[in-house]
Amino acid sequence: MDNEYFASINEVSKRLSVPAHTLRYWEKQFPVAIRPTTGAGGRRYYRAETVDRLVVIRDLLYKHGMTIAGVKKLLRDGNFPASADEFIQSAAVAVPHTTNAAATPATSAVSATPMAAPRVDTSQIDLAIATLERARDLLKNV
Repeated sequence: MDNEYFASINEVSKRLSVPAHTLRYWEKQFPVAIRPTTGAGGRRYYRAETVDRLVVIRDLLYKHGMTIAGVKKLLRDGNFPASADEFIQSAAVAVPHTTNAAATPATSAVSATPMAAPRVDTSQIDLAIATLERARDLLKNV
């Protein structure tokens, strides 16, 4: 008898701290990587290696800010990592940090100074907030 463990979608959802509907969405987005076995009544059961892939996908998307398109590209190119952290570290090694050897202390001090944030026209945001506040006040009176 096979000792392979199957986890229900609820178990995987709790383990990854990701809603079940997100797991179902990822199944549609990454059908090659995520193929749960369906049991009686259409219940989804995930193998251990599928759960491991889901952990990597979750980390790439949520922890490292990668897009779904980026994860799809990794899968398509056959570069899907065993862990998200190893992938990020290998990407950092692939793009070494360059320093300017000719920089003088004065120029490096200037470049280390934080830049001011650009001015943003908030008039549209202020108008939207005022409109929403008026709508809220009207709803309170209903």
